[in-house]
Amino acid sequence: MNLKPLHANVIIKPVADETVTKLGIILPDTASKEKPEKGEVVAIGAGRLLDNGELAPMSVKVGDKVMFRKYSPDEIKVDGVDYLIIKEQDIMLIIE
Repeated sequence: MNLKPLHANVIIKPVADETVTKLGIILPDTASKEKPEKGEVVAIGAGRLLDNGELAPMSVKVGDKVMFRKYSPDEIKVDGVDYLIIKEQDIMLIIE
């Protein structure tokens, strides 16, 4: 199934955080409850419609790795795969 978000919406495939540090310390599930989430952009909308009728270009592109707040996105499952739908403005940063 092909997903095409509308307007300034972004579809993200979530990336699980490691639960074991590089030193081998296992972090409990509660340690990361309020941390921002990570994911990879898999589809973007056309952009935000400005007051003058033009579209503001999106600041992320397909393939970007991004961080966003845990409770910002809506969750969906398509063909057994979990995805997140989030507004572009709720993305905090691009990981380079």
